[in-house]
Amino acid sequence: MKGTTIETPFKDNILKSLSIGALVKIKGIIVTARDASLKRLKEDMKKKKKLSFINETNVLYFCGPAPTPKGKVIGSCGPTTSARMEEYFEILFRSGVKGLIGKGPLSKEATSLCKKFNVVYLIVTGGAGAYLSSFVKTKDVISYKDLGPEAILKLEVDELPCIVASMKGNTIFK
Repeated sequence: MKGTTIETPFKDNILKSLSIGALVKIKGIIVTARDASLKRLKEDMKKKKKLSFINETNVLYFCGPAPTPKGKVIGSCGPTTSARMEEYFEILFRSGVKGLIGKGPLSKEATSLCKKFNVVYLIVTGGAGAYLSSFVKTKDVISYKDLGPEAILKLEVDELPCIVASMKGNTIFK
């Protein structure tokens, strides 16, 4: 599978070279989050708590992995619908998030926010969680362990295949 490999954390000069519909492979550290963890994260951010994961990566994957089978690094880890997370975008972008990974289209407002903060939105194939788990090399819970699969996890990925879905105000979803 061809495609451009980009490493985390994402840098503006690399993001500028990407184009809508391009296949990219992510290498490095990404962080997972879903509805419950993003709600709690937003509350913590309002309290001025530091987001340590932003120092290591600036890529957020909307995902809540399934339980880890014996002998595996992680369970099935397919994407969650990104549109449900839009209410958190601005606060995440102001904190330094430069890349989002999920599934499905974003609203016009969310696409505009991505453009304003130079954030790239990548999609991965829904229903391919077992396949996507094969690109995860390590997994660590970093926040909100009590939320189970919605805890914030730090994943080290190698060549995670994604498609550039939205950037610079443009989108593949018409």
